[in-house]
Order: sequence, then C-alpha cells, then structure tokens
Amino acid sequence: MKNGRGIPHEFSGVFISEAAFCAHRPLDPLLRPEDKEAPLAKELLDRHILFRRRVCLSAEELMGGAILHLTADDHYKLYINGQYVTEGPAPSYHFAYAYNSLDVTSYLHEGDNLIAVHTLYQGLVNRVWQSGDLRHGLLFDLVVGGRTVAASDGRVRVAYHSGYRPIGRVGYDTAFLEEYDAAAPEVGFADPAYDDSGWAYATPVPQDDHTLVPQKTECLVTEDIQPCVIRREGERLLLDFGRVYVGRLQFTAYGSRGDCVRVLLAQECEGGHARERMRAGGRHEERMRLAEGASVYAPFDYTAFRYAELTLPQDCRIEDCRLQARHYPFTLRAAPSEAAKEDPRLLAILSLCVHTQKYGVQEAVLDCMEREKGFYVGDGCYTALTHAILTGEDVMIRKLLDDAFLTARLCPTLLTCLNCSHRQEIAEYPLMLLPLILWHYRLFSDRDYLAACYPRAVALLEAYRTAYERDLLLTDLDKWCVVEWPANYRDGYEVPREGEICREPHVAISAYYLFAIETLNRIAVLLGKEPYRDTRALRKAFYDRFYDGERHLFRDSGATENTSLIGNILPFAFGLLPEEACRERILALIGERGITGVALFGAFPLLMGLVRHGCADRIPALLSDERAWGRMLDEGATATFEAWGREEKWNTSLFHLTFSYAAVFLTDTDLAALFD
Repeated sequence: MKNGRGIPHEFSGVFISEAAFCAHRPLDPLLRPEDKEAPLAKELLDRHILFRRRVCLSAEELMGGAILHLTADDHYKLYINGQYVTEGPAPSYHFAYAYNSLDVTSYLHEGDNLIAVHTLYQGLVNRVWQSGDLRHGLLFDLVVGGRTVAASDGRVRVAYHSGYRPIGRVGYDTAFLEEYDAAAPEVGFADPAYDDSGWAYATPVPQDDHTLVPQKTECLVTEDIQPCVIRREGERLLLDFGRVYVGRLQFTAYGSRGDCVRVLLAQECEGGHARERMRAGGRHEERMRLAEGASVYAPFDYTAFRYAELTLPQDCRIEDCRLQARHYPFTLRAAPSEAAKEDPRLLAILSLCVHTQKYGVQEAVLDCMEREKGFYVGDGCYTALTHAILTGEDVMIRKLLDDAFLTARLCPTLLTCLNCSHRQEIAEYPLMLLPLILWHYRLFSDRDYLAACYPRAVALLEAYRTAYERDLLLTDLDKWCVVEWPANYRDGYEVPREGEICREPHVAISAYYLFAIETLNRIAVLLGKEPYRDTRALRKAFYDRFYDGERHLFRDSGATENTSLIGNILPFAFGLLPEEACRERILALIGERGITGVALFGAFPLLMGLVRHGCADRIPALLSDERAWGRMLDEGATATFEAWGREEKWNTSLFHLTFSYAAVFLTDTDLAALFD
C-alpha cells in the first residue's frame, strides 16, 4: 500500500473518539526515566475502539480515483469492504503527527462501501508511541474524484471492542499481553454485513491539539510466512517458521465455546518445546477463548519470534497457521563485495544482516522488537546507514535526522529515543547525527538536504557548547554516556553509571564532540561556507587532558591512568590521533584484542577506522571471527543478535537491528570515499 508521502492535505474531518476519551484533557507525558509514572486513566488502558462508516459511490465517481487520508492516535488497522488494507501511522509526537494518504481505488466498488477501522490507545509511558497522554482519536477524509465524500464526523459509528482483555505486560511496558475472546460481539466488525445499529455515534474530540504532517515513510507491508515444521504431541502443537521474523501469529481454531487456546511465542526451542521466556526478558504468552465452531485468532500487537507453541483443549482442531510478518517495503540493490563473494562465511553473515534489515525495519529503524521497540538515535545512525546502502534509498536516514532534530523544541540537545512518551537523553547519541548527515550527502549527493540540515546541526552543537563546554571540553553533562554496550565490553572504562552526571571530562564524549565539530566544518566547506569553528585549540585541550605520550594511548579521563580499548578506538576512528606512534599502538591493540574487545558502539568505529587508516584488508577476518558475527552463525542465529552471543548479556535480544551494520563492510560500496 503506497503512501502519498509529502502531499499536504487539509482535512474536512475532525478527530473523533468515544465519549470516554472526550471527557479528558491531553497530558504532557514526556518523562525522564527517573521521574514517576504519568497519571494514567487506568480504565482507558489497552483500549480497543472500533469505527465504521458506510458510503455509497457511483461508477462515475470511482473513475476519478479514490484517496483516503487518515491517521489515528495511538494506532489503526484499516479495512475496506472487509479486506485488510494497512496499518499506521508511524509513531509521532502530537505536534507533528503523521497521517497517511492512500490510493484505495481498488478496494472500492459501485454502490455501498464500508470503511472500518480498529484503533488502539495503549496508554502506557514507553518507547513505542507517545501514549499515556489521553490523546485518542480517528481522523479521515475519503476523497473520490477530487471530492470529499466521507469524513470523520458525527455520522461515524463507534464501539469499544470487548474481545481484548489485558492479562499482563511485556518488554519495558512495550505491549499488553491479552486474552482474545473470539465470541465477543464485536468480532467481524469489518464485514459489510455486520450489524452496527446498536453502536453509538462518534464524538468529536473537543480539545484536540494534534498538528498534522504527511508521513514521510511508506506504509508497512505484510507477508505470510508458512511454518516449515508442525509437530503435535498430545495437547501441544509446535510451529517452527524457520527464522525469527517480526509480526503476529495467525490461525483458525475449531472447538467449543469458552475453550481456551494458550499461545506461547518464542525465539528458541528447548527440549522440543518453545522456550518459556525470551532472553530479552518476558514470557510472551497470550490466550484465545473460542467461539462455537471456527475462531480466527486476531492479535493486534506484534513481536519478534520464530516458534509458536499452542496448548489446545481436547478435540480442538487448528488450521491455516501462519506468521504474518510486517515490515517496511524492502528491495535489495547492493551487491556483495569481492571478499564476500569468495568466502561462504562472509556471504552467510551478509545474508544474516539482509534478513534482519528486511524483516526488522518498520516505519523507522527500531531497537529490539521483543523488548523496547524504541526509535533510538545512536543505534539508528548505523542501522539507517546500513538500510540506505542495502536498498539505495535514503528514507530511513532522512526519517532519523528529521525526527531527531524535531525534538529540539523539547530539549535543545535533542532527545535520543524518538516519537514516544519516554523522555531519554544520552550524551553522545545526538553528536552521532553529524557524520550521518555527511554520509548521506556522500551517498546521495543531495546538496539541498545538506543545506537544510546545516543550521539544525549548528544549533545542536551550539546547545552543547552553551550548556556543557568548559575549558574546551564537555563536562557536568546531565545525561548518561553509554560509551559501550553491553557494559562488560567497556574494558574497565571509568565513566559514571547510567543516569549519573559526568562531572569529569572523559575521552569518549570528548571524541564524539570533537568529531562532530570537525564534521560540521567539512559540511560547511561543501556548502561554500566558512568553517563552523577552528578546532586547533579544541584538539590541544583534548590531547593535553587525555593523551599519554609515553604509552602512545588515550586515558579514559584526566583522573585515571586506565587506557581502555573503546577509549582508543573512538579517536582512532574519528581521525583524532596526534602522532603515527599512536596509530601503530592502536592497530597493535586491535590485533591483540580483535573486534570482540568492543561491542555494539565500538565495532562500527573500529571497522570504519580501519578503512580510514588504509587497513581495510583486515576487515574480512574480523567480521568472520568465531567470537563476533561468526559466533552468531555458529549459535544458529537467523537475525543479528544484540551482543556477540546469546549469553553475553542478561537480556540479549536475538533480533536486534544494530549489528546488521556488518553489511556496510560486505557490499561493493566505496567505503574509502564514504568514510574519508
């Protein structure tokens, strides 16, 4: 389903909802992690609300085509004449809320037509949506032949779907686990023959404060994945879909009214059964109460899974089992590098990364789909770059940059988990946007977009300079600095723990800051401007505070003698070395420690640094290292892990997009030109 990206539309309709929401004022739910939870209207949590609108169309009207402009807060699934169309919108802040513009001509016919929409207000403060804010509603205009023939108004029928009952939460309050009642009176609401005469009429939202923008990304596509193994043992039915995908389980059950089917989703199988708990945390178990006869399982939310185990009542029969994968439209356009073509192991790693990107990227590049589902700036820089290289499309880079800079109205130094109600600030993440801007230009030669990003980047660095720069170094940051993740790969790096203020300047954040400034200088030159800032004094302060000339290595801070691998990889990658002896010493460290001396935020700079220092011939061996991506293969990975192995982190995601960045170094991309 194509989305008419960038086409402005002025709505005739208004946001509508059920009466229960219209009695509440919208809240500001953007909270720091240390703040207490926002006040929640508990009776509205996990609220599924349905809408139906009939419209009669003539053949002449349909000849002019039909566009449906719509959005919903938090989320919608759209059906026309009983046929599923798409879902959306992409998560957004209410002050720049995305709407979709869809060509629905093929779904309509002469005579009576039905638009049916299933919406969800989740209501939790999390990393998925800007929810927990008491903003709910549906907005749409159906434009046929250039004329609005139906809109969201008081003629739309509305009802609460009683078939979804929350029975727990999963992830970091990412989703509600639910019991679905297949005999609920609202089941089948999307069927044109369904009788909605007992439904109420929708209420216009009296205090709506959404500001609307066209969604910049396409709508998601769905793909049915058939199980490669189906095995029944007594009351248990195990389904194996061959790989981890992102989506929902679908099946039809035949049984007796009130019988219960238990549904357990998993990423691993142990002892012939689905593993009870995902390594990323949580037990993804839900239930379905059967109607008499056929019952179609209809979960609303999604997760990342490979296995499904159903526990069935006696005499229950299951048919049409499938995994409905949901993902962003994906076409692979990059070719393998010569090294990958010649090495089956490298080719397998590239395939692993491509699968992760194809089935993991949603309307944005998200964190682990079974835990946070968060749109993180830091992870996203590398993931969006990878997506651009694999597909030849820049949409995910633009999405990340535009949405990140949009948060300047909430925080001058930007938020780092985007389009959600969980307010989080991480010190180095916004600084990683600067090289992404330059990489985008080098890949797509879009000077206009480079020029549009420049003033936003200047404002960002000025905000850091004003708030945190003391004696030419960043200090007293009221933000966590990740440095490396998981923490056991920091090599003893001495930096405050999560949430603590970094009183003392340290090499990691200082390297990111200096690299961002020097990158902005390069962008300025490309635009014919004077450099943003002279960095000679900044470099001197950097070396004076952190560089140990006797050991030819960087110390973690001026208050320690510890020299960590991550604390040296960053200056190495960012071109901040003071002498050749330092370069040789860090190259020797890489030779001794390998790529697994660092992890999620160190491996990419390490590989980039090797390219920049003319040592790209070392990269294939590092990628296939039996402790790195090679270990993922050896442990049976079907998508890239969050860490180097299943056991390397207490809550390892086994479908994590970030480590798919190995693909950047396994395609025929001119990396020397990209990273120079």
